[in-house]
Amino acid sequence: MSDHLKIGSDLRIAIIGAGTMGNGIAQICALAGLPVTLVDISTSALERGLATLSGNLERQVKKGLIGEADKQAALARIQSDTHYAVLAGASLVIEAATENLDLKRQILGRIDEVVEPGTLVASNTSSLSISELASALNNPERFIGLHFFNPVPVMTLVEVIRGLQTSDATHARALEFAEHIGKTAVSVRNSPGFVVNRILCPMINEAIFVLQEGLASAQDIDIGMQLGCNHPIGPLALADLIGLDTLLAILETFYRDFGDPKYRPATLLKEMVAAGYLGRKSGRGFHVHA
Repeated sequence: MSDHLKIGSDLRIAIIGAGTMGNGIAQICALAGLPVTLVDISTSALERGLATLSGNLERQVKKGLIGEADKQAALARIQSDTHYAVLAGASLVIEAATENLDLKRQILGRIDEVVEPGTLVASNTSSLSISELASALNNPERFIGLHFFNPVPVMTLVEVIRGLQTSDATHARALEFAEHIGKTAVSVRNSPGFVVNRILCPMINEAIFVLQEGLASAQDIDIGMQLGCNHPIGPLALADLIGLDTLLAILETFYRDFGDPKYRPATLLKEMVAAGYLGRKSGRGFHVHA
């Protein structure tokens, strides 16, 4: 395995999952000049992801952040497919599927069957164990966590998470990739929730407990944290942005892996997810979204 990624035309990125995180990662890679292949289970899922990506690029054009030529060049660098065989020529494959351990392990196993021995494999998981996910690969030393934050084109941070098996060469290559696509990387040891979500999600959960107990309205809780703590967005509005189902999955992982009751998800959160009130993506969460 080479100690360095060949940044440029020789570096080919493949992303599994065309949802919010997957199409966002594809967008920033394409804007950084890298060819990208987006893979999902159906053409309809790919079409939705590419439509979102194109719309996001158009908004950047209207804001003057990129030119029309940049948009067209980025779109031209993105291919899509429903077959894992297209991963064969990839330098880096990023799994960005739903936050489900069994599903991710299944996907990683399929990736491992196709890619070359020197291919770097990463997961965008926000809470699952990198060491456990790595065990799905025949060469776990080439596996690492690349945790991007939503919305990917806007948020500059990426957590680079080493599992127990991750080699120094893999870690160095992941940091090089993050730098090339314009992200600021922080290196993190494997642990449930890593660093940012370990701190953030319990805070959001506590805000939900405050709402559940009727101490204040959702709007006032968010205003309180924005003006009282100088947060750019309130915790309940942020929960809606993240997705209440994703937040619940992270908290349930914490609760299971740490065995500490301080991580137990609020009953209101579980009820809202059961009702299909998932936040922005469903049009309703702690706030109503048009």
